[in-house]
Parts: sequence; C-alpha cells; structure tokens
Amino acid sequence: MTMTDLENISADEALALLRWQIGMGADEAIGTDPVDRFASAGTAWHKAPVNPLRAEQPAAPAPEPRALPPRPATASMSTDEAVLAARYLAHEARTLDELRRAMDGFEGCGLRSTAKQLVFADGNARARLMLIGEAPGRDEDLQGLAFVGRAGQLLDKMLHAIGLERHDEAPERSAYITNVVPWRPPGNRNPTPAETAICRPFIDRHIELAKPDIVLFLGGVAAKEMYHTRTGIMRLRGKWRQLKTDNGEFKTMSSFHPSFLLRSPAQKHLAWQDLLAVQAALEASDT
Repeated sequence: MTMTDLENISADEALALLRWQIGMGADEAIGTDPVDRFASAGTAWHKAPVNPLRAEQPAAPAPEPRALPPRPATASMSTDEAVLAARYLAHEARTLDELRRAMDGFEGCGLRSTAKQLVFADGNARARLMLIGEAPGRDEDLQGLAFVGRAGQLLDKMLHAIGLERHDEAPERSAYITNVVPWRPPGNRNPTPAETAICRPFIDRHIELAKPDIVLFLGGVAAKEMYHTRTGIMRLRGKWRQLKTDNGEFKTMSSFHPSFLLRSPAQKHLAWQDLLAVQAALEASDT
C-alpha cells in the first residue's frame, strides 16, 4: 500500500488498519512524520527521525558496591526479617533518645498498628535499678508511660518500701521502668513469642544504654523471654542470674508482676523477700 492509497482510504478502513498494526505489535510511534518506505525501494532505507525524548544518554559510571542496611521493617515482613531489622536499628542507636526514635519509627511489629502509641519507659534513666515488665496495659497505652495503672501504683509502693522513688533525681534513690514489648497487645493479652522475639533486640539495647547495676524482671513473661527458658516464675523468682547481651553483662533477678500480686495478694510476702534482696545488693555495691 502506497502513501496515495493511504490518503484515499475511509475512516473505517483506517481504524481497521490501525487495529491490525497494534495486533502485530506496532503500538508505538518513533517519529513525528510518516515515512514512505516503498518510495525508497531499491535504495538505502531512510533512517527514521530520532525522537529526542527517547535518545539514549551516556551511561553513568556504576557506583562502587557498598553494604546496605536492611530494608525498613513492615508488619508484612516475616518474623526473621523483622528481627534482623530490629537488630540493625538497635545496634545503630548510641543513646536512649536515638533508641526511642528508632523504635517509634519501627513497623516490623504488628502491635504497633493496634496500640495508640509507643511506651518507651518511665523514671530516672540513670537509676541503678532497672525494672522490666512484659508489655503496657490500657493506662500505659493512653499515657505513653510504663507502669502507671493500678499495677504501677502498687509498684511505686513496693519501691518506696525499700527507699526508692521512680522520679528521684539521685540514681541511688530512683528507679527506671520499661517493658520487653513497648506496644500494648489488644485486650491486654500476653505478647506472643514472635512479638517478644521481634522486640528483644530493642530491650537488650535499652539495658546496655541505661547501664543499671541491677535489673529486676517483673512477671513470668518477661523473665522467660529474657532468660530464654520455659521455667515458671515460681521457680525463677528470687534467684540471681547474669544476663549477657551483645555489649554487656548484667546482674538480674526476677519477681512477680504487680498485676499478679493484685490478683494474688497472698504472694506479696515472696515479692517482699525479692525486694529486700535487691535492696541488700544495691547497698552492698555502695561499699
């Protein structure tokens, strides 16, 4: 078909021809003006005009290969991927403020999407005693502070009994309080093993940056996660253990969670024994 033939076809024939071209894969124009290929029969083919928008640019030199950090964690990641991302972020944090910002931006734990906010800690970060529970409850989720509900009020009374106040400016008279998991689980349920595993790098780094003399784990969920054991809190409590992290070793003990003591006040005498042991260890390290 020549250019003259093309000028004399009807609109329907032109559409049919266009559909045929598209069906054959000719679905993109590379020039603004049509070219009569038949007019150049027997001679060298005319070169189609170059579309400047499609002109190839000189290739840029390839960048030097370098190690890249893990991609940002999201709730759709696997547990193993989220743990790796958490480890990287925790390792990069050099201060407690940096750790808080890293955790606040972390999206690898699904609890973030159901909780109102991150619950990082409360108390004096320079305190010699650090207490770690399992996860925030409703009041903690609303206020963004650790242990501020009924269990937190009981904990304050317990600390006061051994001469400590969570907000005292003196490290030897204050306490620093946080949780293994920093987001409230729906309905105040216990965090799952996957959730505690994902958050574990953050709490390890939290301990390393706070540098307490003694760490007291509150409740079976926190103690079993931090000691990597299935032993119940009744057998774990009251015994000194060394906790090793990537960058430190810390003296620790476990005791009952205050919320358990509210439900089972008969066990308060055992918790009191644990607190007296902590008090004695703090006083002994002064001498």
